[in-house]
Amino acid sequence: MAMGFFCVALFLFIGLDLDTGYAASASTSEGVEVTYGTVLKLMHEKTKFRLHSHDVPYGSGSGQQSVTGFPNVDDANSYWIVRPELETAAKQGDSIPSGTIIRLQHMRTRKWLHSHLHASPITGNQEVSCFGGESESDTGDHWRVTIEGSGKTWKQDQRVRIQHVDTGVYLHSHDKKYTRIAGGQQEVCAVREKRADNVWLAAEGVYLPVAETK
Repeated sequence: MAMGFFCVALFLFIGLDLDTGYAASASTSEGVEVTYGTVLKLMHEKTKFRLHSHDVPYGSGSGQQSVTGFPNVDDANSYWIVRPELETAAKQGDSIPSGTIIRLQHMRTRKWLHSHLHASPITGNQEVSCFGGESESDTGDHWRVTIEGSGKTWKQDQRVRIQHVDTGVYLHSHDKKYTRIAGGQQEVCAVREKRADNVWLAAEGVYLPVAETK
């Protein structure tokens, strides 16, 4: 498993053209700061599933690329690149204070974590999808990261809520699972209320160091 993680980290370094970074697992690097350009997995605190996407469209709702919770740690489709919001001066390596608006770009398909007023397939909550591409993004891809507790900047060991800016709902998952195309994977959706099921943690990934200020 360690060798597999090393290979993924090496692939991410090459693919992103990164000079330096810190390859971190969920169990070995508490307190590592999340910065723009970091490639990570988001772990659902309650179920330990990772936020996941793949080139499979929803069969209902928007028909956009589906987003699920994935049970296994070793899966390349669960990596996300942390990007700044549109029209901002933020740059790679900048810290991310609590309350900051970010975008999450799916590493494999290059689409953005997105939400809108469609119903999710299993529970009928708000749908979460992947949409757009490198040159196609809008405010439906904006998410506000808020730390649960006293922390000031986003770090790997901190519990966070991720709120969709346009509609005000929280990124959410639960133990409701798909039985067909994504069998064994659980629904990811969005809900308006703060619940125990919408807390996430930054887990495995390649964490870029904080950029030096000049």
